Parts: sequence; structure tokens; C-alpha cells
Amino acid sequence: MGAIFQSLGRTIIAGVVILVVLLLAGNTFGRMGEMAYWTFFMRWLHILAGVMWIGLLWYFNFVQTPSMPKIPDEQKPAVSKVIAPTALFWFRWSALATVVTGLLLAAMVGFLVPALMLQPGARAIGVGMWLALVMAFNVWFIIWPNQKKALGIVQVEAAEKAAAAKLAGMTSRFNTMLSIPMLYCMAAQSHGGF
Repeated sequence: MGAIFQSLGRTIIAGVVILVVLLLAGNTFGRMGEMAYWTFFMRWLHILAGVMWIGLLWYFNFVQTPSMPKIPDEQKPAVSKVIAPTALFWFRWSALATVVTGLLLAAMVGFLVPALMLQPGARAIGVGMWLALVMAFNVWFIIWPNQKKALGIVQVEAAEKAAAAKLAGMTSRFNTMLSIPMLYCMAAQSHGGF
């Protein structure tokens, strides 16, 4: 059992195996020809990607950024050269996966256009979608390009590096702020909270 948990890849495979066993036990494979199953499956993928995206956003804002001033200078490269680039890789790709699966899900259930147009009956999810789209734009076109400068992945002068770090940090905080109403709107659509 220990060998499973010593490797992230084996841990993920074990999670998928457990899921398959549960699907077999629930006779779910027999429903895979039904659109309702695929709608559910897309919703599950959307939630899975969203948990990773917002989890990393909150990790950066609640853990990494506030902890950096407490870390001795000689230890900071471990974060900026090893941890942050890896976390930012998963952060930006989970943002994209969340948006793509969300848009596909909205199309599958027939409310993509009504939601994006903020029409009655789809207004809550529409507001959530627009907030998520703004956040994803920020990830790919503001946070990531500026983090590359701040982390030294792209070489720039010290003043530009400092400005890039500040802009990336403020945009990340902006996304953290937007994540609160975005998550509310996502849940509100099907649970009557809007």
C-alpha cells in the first residue's frame, strides 16, 4: 500500500481504479449510452478541474504569498524556482480545463447562450460564467506572463521584475475576490440561491 502513496501517478491511478470499481458496483457502465450520464460526467470533470484551479488560487493567496516574507532569503529559491513554477503550470491548465468543461457542460444542457446573455432562468450561472471567464483571462494573460518575469523564467531588469510581481500578485488577489461570488453563482443556479 505504501508504494501507491509514494508516487502521485500511482495515487491518481488508484483513485481512478476505485472510481471504476464504484461505477461497476453501481451498474453505471450500462447508462453510458445515455446523454444524462455524459452531462453528469462533464459536470464531474468541470468540478474536478475547478477544485484544482480555485484550490491553487487560494493556496497562492492564503499560504504561499503570506508565507514568503517569513522564509529566510537563502531558502526562497526553493519556492520561486521549484514550487511556484510547478504550481503555476497546474494553475493555468486547470483554469483552462475548468472553462472548457464548463462551456461544454453549458452547451450540453442547452443554456450556453442564455447564460452568456444573462437571460432569466440562467442569470446566476451566467454571472458565474462571466466571472470565471474574466478570471481565466487574468490567469493566462496577466498573471502567467508577469509571473514568468517575477520568477526569472523570462529575464528582465530588476525594476520590471518587481513591477511584474506586484501586478501578478494584485491580479491574483482580484481573482480571489471574484472567486467568492463566482462560486456562489455556480451553486446558486441549481440550488435556488440567486
